[in-house]
Amino acid sequence: MDIRTLKGVGEKTAALFEKLHVYTAEELVSYYPRDYEQFSDPVPLEQAPVEEITAVEGRLSGNVATRHVRGLSITTFEVSCEGGRLHMTYFNMPYLKNSLKRGQPYIFRGCLHRRKDRYVMEQARIYKPEEYGKLTDCMQPRYATTKGLTNNAITKAVKQAIGLVDLSEDPLPERIRAAEGFPSFRESVEQMHFPTGRESLLAARRRLVFDEFFRFILTLRRMRESNERMKSARPMIEVAQTERLIEALPYRLTKAQQKVWAEIRADLTSEYAMNRLVQGDVGSGKTILAFLSLIMCAANGFQGAMMAPTEVLARQHYESLQKLNKEHSLQLHPVLLTGSVTAKDRREIYAKIESGEADIVIGTHALIQEKVAYKSLSLVITDEQHRFGVRQRETLAEKGGIRPEVESTVSEPGDTTVGARDVSPQKESAVHVLVMSATPIPRTLAIILYGDLQISVLDELPADRLPIKNCVVNTSYRNTAYKFIEKEVAQGRQVYVICPMVEEGEEQELEDVASYAKKLRSAVSSSVRIETLHGRMRPAEKARIMEAFEAHHIDVLVSTTVIEVGINVPNATVMLVENAERFGLAQLHQLRGRVGRGDKQSYCIFISKSERPETMERLKILNESNDGFYIAGKDLALRGPGDLFGIRQSGDLQFTLGDIYRDAAVLQSASEWADRVLAEDAALSGEEYAALKRSLTLQGTNEVDFRSI
Repeated sequence: MDIRTLKGVGEKTAALFEKLHVYTAEELVSYYPRDYEQFSDPVPLEQAPVEEITAVEGRLSGNVATRHVRGLSITTFEVSCEGGRLHMTYFNMPYLKNSLKRGQPYIFRGCLHRRKDRYVMEQARIYKPEEYGKLTDCMQPRYATTKGLTNNAITKAVKQAIGLVDLSEDPLPERIRAAEGFPSFRESVEQMHFPTGRESLLAARRRLVFDEFFRFILTLRRMRESNERMKSARPMIEVAQTERLIEALPYRLTKAQQKVWAEIRADLTSEYAMNRLVQGDVGSGKTILAFLSLIMCAANGFQGAMMAPTEVLARQHYESLQKLNKEHSLQLHPVLLTGSVTAKDRREIYAKIESGEADIVIGTHALIQEKVAYKSLSLVITDEQHRFGVRQRETLAEKGGIRPEVESTVSEPGDTTVGARDVSPQKESAVHVLVMSATPIPRTLAIILYGDLQISVLDELPADRLPIKNCVVNTSYRNTAYKFIEKEVAQGRQVYVICPMVEEGEEQELEDVASYAKKLRSAVSSSVRIETLHGRMRPAEKARIMEAFEAHHIDVLVSTTVIEVGINVPNATVMLVENAERFGLAQLHQLRGRVGRGDKQSYCIFISKSERPETMERLKILNESNDGFYIAGKDLALRGPGDLFGIRQSGDLQFTLGDIYRDAAVLQSASEWADRVLAEDAALSGEEYAALKRSLTLQGTNEVDFRSI
């Protein structure tokens, strides 16, 4: 059902929804709020909680003044409230001077700060008392918005969509719903958007998170059944080139690297295909292990491919491998294949791959396009690509000239058995697959999430790596931070600034990339080169900016979390994270990994708008350690099932609702149920699993829908 069928959604509004990747009414129903607002009654100023969102009633007690500082308008005024005076500040809102009337009561709702001897609010929302009264004691959904599309417009469209989309079929079997005490699917969706209370919201969210994890794990279990019995396409033998390179490196491999390399080497020489995940913090040395694996593959006369998440990182890998190739006379013939390669060069690269002249192929998803034909592909390495699934592996196996013989369990047309295939170990063979990840997931969760992969952990950093210096501060430190940034830039260093939002929206307490870049330009020297980066940019534009930053044509990059993976700039020594309280510890650690990659001292500044003791205590865990696994474990221990508000999802293994840290108990429960169901009915052929089977498969086929996981 096209979203334009909704009343009030025309071409222009539909285009705005497309920016949010919402094209149909069904997708809109699954576009859940990112947060909720609870409008409590206004309180006297002296009773209002500091460093929390609160509402106070007051009247203007003086004139509204606006001044301009380097292109930024700053509007200020005083409000007289019960219990004291409140100082108000607004940025780029000069119209307030004409819209606010002295003597008239208003409700001001925002984060209350105590600065020296006065109360302060910045960018607070302003309501007339009668407007505010309609909102009290309700939980109002807040959706991720885009410029031109308000939260109110999304809310109205969602209400329509819920009334039109058929939500009557519940994919979860009745016995699981009863045992877990879950509400129905329809009730869960309705409560997720428009909760009648906190408890009903938590129950709905738990149900929908369970659904996500359950479907994901069911699919993983089916993948594991197949992969564990796959013969290796081309078993390898150990080669001298890898050991000679290890001896010649200007550094010694850590004990953890040596252990993991031994595990990879054993996999490559085994008769069965490797399916291994290597987990390790940024800087733990995953890339050299990937290169050793590719060298071993090429030395055996086969082809290896390495797939990176961005063109910039793919090119960096290619250049690093070429440097090793030249310095150590490895006689490799690598090629770089990305979407931006010209048509002429692409044809030449295709020919080299097909003939076998190219023994190592490094690139992005361009590696698995239809026109790419490999001669003897035997190893595929994916960097931060957690959802590299069965279909892609089979596609690559066929590109390597392997034609698996598969015994299908499909007995008649239209059978939609999940993963309907019975793989015989004598009949099917596969390429080796190695997945590299810097996401620090505790082993107990990793075993569930990566059920189809063997897991290796790099839990040791090189001895010469300088630990990052961290500080957790409030917004009053911001000007000091700007001076520090200027000082580092003056010394030839580079800086990342991370904001949680792309552009100014209705969540006025959150910093956004576009506004922040303007604010920063007005606060630092005009000689500092500042650029922005975010996920809504076109891929070519993102690549251009990342390459410019890498080449040091940009000093400060103001970005969203899009830089979490995919860029390696050793010259970047400072990271400033705004609204740090809105991120999970694991994601903050992942972001921090973008600095400290060179031989200079690096720094990470976490600025929190909330000064609540528990918030600051949580963030200060980042001061205790630079060990991602320790931090992930702490993150897991700190989050509870009721910790729903104000924390963004962590890491780059993203689900629509589920968070593997916050929802670890639900993940464990979903894993146990998946094992129980598959033990009883592996094909999900029973009547009680009919709706579940339909939700797991592509319409009209017997293929699992990997797009949704």
